[in-house]
Amino acid sequence: MIRFPFAALGASLLLLQACAFAPGMHMQKKSLIDRDAADNSMVEIVQITPKVIAQEQAVNTRMHIPQVLLDYQPENYRIGANDALFITVWDHPELTVPGGPQQPAEANSRVVRSDGTLYYPFLGNVQVEGLELEQLRQLVADRLARVIEQPQVDVNVIGFNSQKIVVSGAFNTRGYLPITAEPLTLVQAVGMAGIDKARADLSNLTLVRDGVTYTLDYDRLTDRPSNIGEIYLRSGDKLHLALNDSRKIFVMGEVRTPRPLPYSTSRMTLSEVLATVGGPLQETASGREVYVIRGVEDLETQKATVFQLNASSPTAFILADQFEMQPQDVVFVGPAEITRWNRFISQLFPSANIFRTTLTIDEDLRDRSAN
Repeated sequence: MIRFPFAALGASLLLLQACAFAPGMHMQKKSLIDRDAADNSMVEIVQITPKVIAQEQAVNTRMHIPQVLLDYQPENYRIGANDALFITVWDHPELTVPGGPQQPAEANSRVVRSDGTLYYPFLGNVQVEGLELEQLRQLVADRLARVIEQPQVDVNVIGFNSQKIVVSGAFNTRGYLPITAEPLTLVQAVGMAGIDKARADLSNLTLVRDGVTYTLDYDRLTDRPSNIGEIYLRSGDKLHLALNDSRKIFVMGEVRTPRPLPYSTSRMTLSEVLATVGGPLQETASGREVYVIRGVEDLETQKATVFQLNASSPTAFILADQFEMQPQDVVFVGPAEITRWNRFISQLFPSANIFRTTLTIDEDLRDRSAN
């Protein structure tokens, strides 16, 4: 007679599994990081404290504007090819508005040729490229004095077409912006082009001048007192505002809507990230297990950093609101102990079916042995 204790074996296995996860059992609670201690050689675990936040902010708030950009001071506007000039000779409408006063100013303007010359009555072809407006005014007045007694002359540019800067990237208006007689600052140029807030990486504005690229954190430099307003642009400069397509923060774990978030500024806090995804799930999340995982380029030579926040403490809200994120950070909210138990129970049903099957087999064997 063969009797194999299938039922006893199945019950024992289920009991052992249940004891491993049951609430109230005297077991040492460990965080996800503790349970994965075998892999901790690749990471450095850092508790989020006021001291850590102060150290991080000291690095993040470094704002530097290259001195060479601040040293440049714009000169008076110099006339260039394709500029449209309006030359006024008082009391001489035949020179001022040869097309007639009914015509718009543009129709009576004088356009500088591509070779830098301009034709004007009684003066002939005059080389005007490179001249300041006052210099051209004086030149016209001196030449007209040969035929007009004490001519009163004024010169204005009504079409600034020779000096431009290039704007590209996450701007609403891309292409060219003119340099006019009024000096143009970098901040003014950004305002004229308009920022595409949905796609812009405000921490990565580049200015290319004479083949040299200067990178500026536009977000921080405009959010706090700085001398960014003293940067003047000159013809040929190129402004590029980077896109945020490749800059994201990934939110995973026990949160309401796990998803990647675009990182468009240089300051996004942990509390803002959690609030954007609906916050940790009160029913399933562990307040002790809020992690910010920050990778490195080469794991063979550097350790990744895992910042841990104990969100069950009231001071955690202050710390989370001060902890600044970086692009490509991963925020992970771990499950609570009861959540692990509930998930075990949900996985137990297949085992329970096996248990019932073992009972049936054991009963059949008993019946057969009795017969």
